[in-house]
Amino acid sequence: MSAPPNRADLQQEQFLSVLSREDALARFEGALFPRALPTIEVALLDALGLPLAHDVAAPVDAPPFDRSNVDGFAVRASDLARAGEGAPVRLRLNGESVHCGDAPRLPVTPGSATPVATGAPMPRGADAMVMVEHTHLVGDGEIEVVRAAAPGQFVSFAGSDIARGETLLRAGVALGSRQIGMLAAVGVGRVSVVRKPRVRVLSTGDELVQPGGALRPAAIYDVNGPIVAAAVAENGGEALFCGAVGDDEALLREAIAAAFADCDMLILSGGTSKGAGDLTHKLVAGLGAPGIVAHGVALKPGKPLCLAVCEGKPVVILPGFPTSAMFTFHDMIAPVLRRMAGLPPRAEARVSATLPVRVASELGRREYVMASLIEGRDGLKAYPAGKGSGAITSFAQADGFVAVDALADHLPAGASVEVALFTPHVRPPDLVAIGSHCAGLDAVTAPLAGAGLNVRTIAVGSLGGLAAARRGECDIAPMHLLDEQTGLWNRPFLTEGLELVEGWRRLQGLVFRPGDARFEGLSPQDAVARALADPECLMVNRNQGAGTRILIDRLLGGAKPDGYFNQPRSHNAVAAAVAQGRADWGVAIEPMAKAYGLGFVALTQEHYDFALVTARKDRPGVQAFLQSLASPDTRAALRALGFEA
Repeated sequence: MSAPPNRADLQQEQFLSVLSREDALARFEGALFPRALPTIEVALLDALGLPLAHDVAAPVDAPPFDRSNVDGFAVRASDLARAGEGAPVRLRLNGESVHCGDAPRLPVTPGSATPVATGAPMPRGADAMVMVEHTHLVGDGEIEVVRAAAPGQFVSFAGSDIARGETLLRAGVALGSRQIGMLAAVGVGRVSVVRKPRVRVLSTGDELVQPGGALRPAAIYDVNGPIVAAAVAENGGEALFCGAVGDDEALLREAIAAAFADCDMLILSGGTSKGAGDLTHKLVAGLGAPGIVAHGVALKPGKPLCLAVCEGKPVVILPGFPTSAMFTFHDMIAPVLRRMAGLPPRAEARVSATLPVRVASELGRREYVMASLIEGRDGLKAYPAGKGSGAITSFAQADGFVAVDALADHLPAGASVEVALFTPHVRPPDLVAIGSHCAGLDAVTAPLAGAGLNVRTIAVGSLGGLAAARRGECDIAPMHLLDEQTGLWNRPFLTEGLELVEGWRRLQGLVFRPGDARFEGLSPQDAVARALADPECLMVNRNQGAGTRILIDRLLGGAKPDGYFNQPRSHNAVAAAVAQGRADWGVAIEPMAKAYGLGFVALTQEHYDFALVTARKDRPGVQAFLQSLASPDTRAALRALGFEA
């Protein structure tokens, strides 16, 4: 058995010097730039997405010869000066037809014409084309033309699109499909481009397991490695993922040295907060001059960010939490990477929206708050969507983010804000559900997603959902609230403009680990009494505003046992806490107890219903939801999950 750590081992150093975002970025860029961009010559089709290293001048004309733009006849315009419907002009046909790839042999002499296909070369002597629709075949080898022609009509002359020697594309232009086509049109088969920076990505931490592996106790899957590598590729780098290394100084030193030797940029995640086991920043500091230029930035999330430049190479240590890592990468690392790749700054689309709720912030740190955009009564609403620095789904569920200035301690409800979008175009959801969480919702909304409808669910509890519905910020508010005076579920809580849509029934009960004598075989009242009498019995609660929280408070009768203030936001989290031994009991729905192998003592069968905003009832997404809810297939799916439907 190892000795317990002493107090000195548990102490954490303070950040060297927390800098503003602007100061940290200025130091980082000042140590890196200016610098020459590495170039490489590649085949044209391999150049997609890469910036040109040099200007490209056209080596030939495009088109390379005078060519026809229509199917018809090559003529001399002077022969048809007086042609018209009432005065057709007769021309004799030359003894050839010119198709694409043919070189004309016979000239067009006065009074003659040659059949020419679209895109084929013009014969000598011809200066115009007449469309076949404006001619009639007469006699033997003659046509009549019923319209006059102007010189140059329906003809593209050599070099009219691109002239030989013309600068076709400038250095720095990122080659897309259109630019590839332009180069192909003048016969360019290889181009000199800026080489993608080779970016090594290394995760650190004893707790990390690579996706696909078995998850051991207290371990987590490595999210930062794959997500950072993908973000590097999105911003012009060649991502080389090196896997994860544990908190062993010798192994970590070896891995960092190997990665650093074979890259243009090194990105690590974890090991920035300077705890007792955080070795990364110390090893980075020894890679070369000037070393660490910023360690600690006034950002939220993202304060532990560490920036270094070693022997001309940028070395970055991102925070360990995925949300912190991605915000700091996109805000501070992506611009530097794109500059190294010769790419322009990423275009950032923004939209104006209104905050429906107050957003608290921390003075002294610029904070980024992720937001989901929802169509409200009077325009877009930016609903805070963050779940904390460790949340993985936040980026996928949010449309963009709102920046809170370091000098502000909050943004008030109703404030007008600018939302920086994660993608250039935003599509408001077809159905918005804000309120209580339930696994059954997935069964109802699955057919909508299959039909191409965009569904957004935000779990804030029954009371929070009702408030959002009254403000017109959602289509439906899932809820399970019992009115003690009437004994009715949900309906007494509706106000004007809301109507009830019945959902399903579900059992709420006490969850505990099987075999626990404080709960096994007892009534809910007796089980809670035993739990309250045992000071070692630890509960897990639910968040304020949740219907389950109201049930729990009624059950406890004012008592607040140990664990009362541990308040997760979902039934899953409650069941996981009990199953993993971090709590001994809580209240959750029966399907979660079964999923986690827990004991269950039924408390009540509750009604999980929906407050529907009447004014939004005719929206296609709402109608699709109502149809799915009523369908036999959905009801069968709900019953299979353990609900009464």
